[in-house]
Amino acid sequence: MDLSFDQLKSMVVFAKVVEHGSLSAAARQLKLSRAVVSYHLKKLEQQLEVKLLNRSTRSISLTDTGEAYYQRCRIITEQATAANQQIENLKNEPVGLLKITCPVNIGLQTIVPALNEFRGLYPKIELDVMLTDEVVNILQQGIDLAIRGAPLKDSGLQASKLSTLSTCLCGSPEYFKKHGRPTCPADLNQHQWVIYKLTSGALELSKGSRSYSIEVKGSISTNNAAARTAFIEGGHGLGRIPTYDALPRIKQGKLESVLDDFQLSDINVYGVFPPGAANSKKLRLLIDYLKQYFIQQQGQWQRL
Repeated sequence: MDLSFDQLKSMVVFAKVVEHGSLSAAARQLKLSRAVVSYHLKKLEQQLEVKLLNRSTRSISLTDTGEAYYQRCRIITEQATAANQQIENLKNEPVGLLKITCPVNIGLQTIVPALNEFRGLYPKIELDVMLTDEVVNILQQGIDLAIRGAPLKDSGLQASKLSTLSTCLCGSPEYFKKHGRPTCPADLNQHQWVIYKLTSGALELSKGSRSYSIEVKGSISTNNAAARTAFIEGGHGLGRIPTYDALPRIKQGKLESVLDDFQLSDINVYGVFPPGAANSKKLRLLIDYLKQYFIQQQGQWQRL
């Protein structure tokens, strides 16, 4: 079935009706009359020869066919909006200062490389980057964006999820020669750990329907993720570290992973910013860029 320009308009109208929950609300958002919106819906159903919506005087609901069709229409609408936004970004080059804070290890390994590329695209945006493993008071320090590995508590700040990072259990070859390799979760209780003080003292693993909780103990602890990895590499104990940090060292023979058939909790990476800062064009550009950068890097990390 060929797609006409009129049908494309009707698809956008249909998506807006579903998103806003009524013909009237969609009409206001699209700046059309309710009659025109109703016309597009009827025309679309006639062209497709299917019923997309169940309509009553008080409510609308999607049919099964309508639900599947809406998902496609939603993507088309979002892509069109994104295309327009990209043009606006190119027409009006953003300028000004962005103050960013980030934990040291993820900053050096992922955020700083991303900012290098971002600055190349938007050279008029100035960057002030603070790498620290301490939780900075964003409002007091005048920070525009903080990279954090935990969801917001009741702080009055706003957050946008940037990525989900996988983790793995690792130790050095020298450590395993001395202490043996764990083959099941219970074995982990007999091992030394390098303690990362910014996380819980319990390690959670799962396999199928079974879950395990291990209390980690060790004689070395640190609040710095890079130091944690260095101590693990030095043979002082086991540790749970991000896959992006572990894979290069595994390839180099400096680390070995264990219990790979068990699931570990992921690390959710958030961009946290002050209330109302989402209206900043340069901040929106950076957040969107970081999300895409993480998506691209996920594939690279798997190929290391």
